[in-house]
Amino acid sequence: MRIDEIIASQRPTFSVEFFPPKTAEATEQLYATARELGHLELDFASVTYGAGGSTRDGTVEITTALKDDIGLETMAHLSCVGETTEGLAATLDRIAAAGIENIFALRGDPPRGEEDFVQPEGGLGSAAELAAFISAGWDFAIGGACFPEVHPEAPDLETDLSYLKTKVDSGAGFLITQLFFDNQVYFDFVRAARARGSRCRSWPG
Repeated sequence: MRIDEIIASQRPTFSVEFFPPKTAEATEQLYATARELGHLELDFASVTYGAGGSTRDGTVEITTALKDDIGLETMAHLSCVGETTEGLAATLDRIAAAGIENIFALRGDPPRGEEDFVQPEGGLGSAAELAAFISAGWDFAIGGACFPEVHPEAPDLETDLSYLKTKVDSGAGFLITQLFFDNQVYFDFVRAARARGSRCRSWPG
């Protein structure tokens, strides 16, 4: 089921996030944990995507297994780091073929040891570009990240909110926050985003 439909039809919405493990033993532990968490009637589970696509294959495999074998609704993360548009398209085709309906579109953090994001040759430079790329060729529910305490690369909240609207206009249909420590900061952020026209639903991550 599409996450935009889930959050439109029920509240509150409860999800968990998994990182693709690197060993067979850790994979079995992840599945055991997912089965236990499934008793909490999760609305969906998301699976992260390592810097530079380091867990790309694992993301697709784990997302598919959580959906098909354990029965959770799932969302695959996808980032621009180290990827050409051809590589992104191939991954999106794999995700679609697996029956996954939800993508979390991210620019992504620089690989370990690098301070700044560098747009890959033949690739994309932002989460907004990735959302637009996905929207143009695939029928996924697209999620995006938002930053109640302001993205670390944004000079101020106004600039961050302006970019957030661009991300929404490019295809992001729902938003999940990065970590914040003061609930009032989140409530103020939501009001400010809506005042600037970012009407899609968001919730704390």
